[in-house]
Amino acid sequence: MGHSAADKIMLDRIGRDFTYHAPKGDQPQRYERLREAAKALAEMIVMSCPDSRERALAITKLEEAVMWTNAGIARNESEST
Repeated sequence: MGHSAADKIMLDRIGRDFTYHAPKGDQPQRYERLREAAKALAEMIVMSCPDSRERALAITKLEEAVMWTNAGIARNESEST
C-alpha cells in the first residue's frame, strides 16, 4: 500500500516530533525566560482566584502553553535560526 502525500507529511512530522532536540544557541535562555514568566502568572492566578476547578484548569493550561511553546522552539528551529 502506497502512502499519500498527506501520509508522508505526517510521517515526517512524527519523525521530528518524537525525536530528541538538544538545545542550541540561545534556546536554554529563552526556555528559562518563558518558565519565569509563566511562574509569575501562575502565582498571580493563585493569589487572585479562589481555589477551584477553574483555577486548577488555568494553571494546567498555562503549563500546556509553556510546554507547547518550548516544543515549537525545539522542533522548528534550525542551527542557523
